Amino acid sequence: MLINSIYADNIIKTALLEDINYLDTTTDYLIDEEQEDTAKFLAKSDGVLCGIEIALRVFEILQPTGFEAKVYKKDGDVLKKGDIIAEIHGKTRTILKGERTALNLIQHMSGIATATHNAVEIVKGTNASIADTRKTLPGLRALQKYAVTVGGGRNHRYNLSDAAMLKDNHIDAGGGIANAVSKLKTKLGHMTKIELEVRNLDELRQALEADVDVIMLDNMSPALMKEAVEITNGKALLEASGGITDETLREIAETGVDIISMGALTHSVKAFDISLKIAK
Repeated sequence: MLINSIYADNIIKTALLEDINYLDTTTDYLIDEEQEDTAKFLAKSDGVLCGIEIALRVFEILQPTGFEAKVYKKDGDVLKKGDIIAEIHGKTRTILKGERTALNLIQHMSGIATATHNAVEIVKGTNASIADTRKTLPGLRALQKYAVTVGGGRNHRYNLSDAAMLKDNHIDAGGGIANAVSKLKTKLGHMTKIELEVRNLDELRQALEADVDVIMLDNMSPALMKEAVEITNGKALLEASGGITDETLREIAETGVDIISMGALTHSVKAFDISLKIAK
């Protein structure tokens, strides 16, 4: 799993502290400390799995020794309703205390992977790749972006340090396209790319004259995007962005753009339904 373990553990510990605080009133008073049980993660719908290692890590943190897991499905596997994803065994208190945090994470990550997979399938056969954005939930960006890759998508920049990206406000505040790009080029290192957002074909031509690496076509119609592809003629990568849905995805992909970025993959994705049931 391509997520820094320190980063992942910090997210999990923050979530556990938020949920448990100083004790689990129900579990700690009801369940004997030495009681053990087995529980199963079950898929309750069809989709793509993501986050099983994160979910299991929740229980490992709560119970550093004696916790066991049998994993039957790995990240990226296509699930069918009723599939057993994993089986865990440990102290009953551990299972009950970690259940909600583990499910919150694996359901959210699997929802992103499933949505991304569906988008990738829609554009199959075209030149376009599916990418995420920075429209992520605070503190969860690495998990969300990892889930996008599990679903077959690609990551846009992780943060503001990764690349120079000029959006409309940057351009307006920076004195126009030519001036803003020129000023950036005097300061950027040779490894840093420049992406520029354009709202019309005139700005597209200015972006090409400024010789940027990537041009974002913001909220353009498919007809305008097709013109932009013809004008650009491979001189820069073209990224379509702005309110794109599964319903409009194929038409946009068929314009010939290189990248389609979708904020909806992370900021408003539907959780994938997974349950954790103690075996009786």
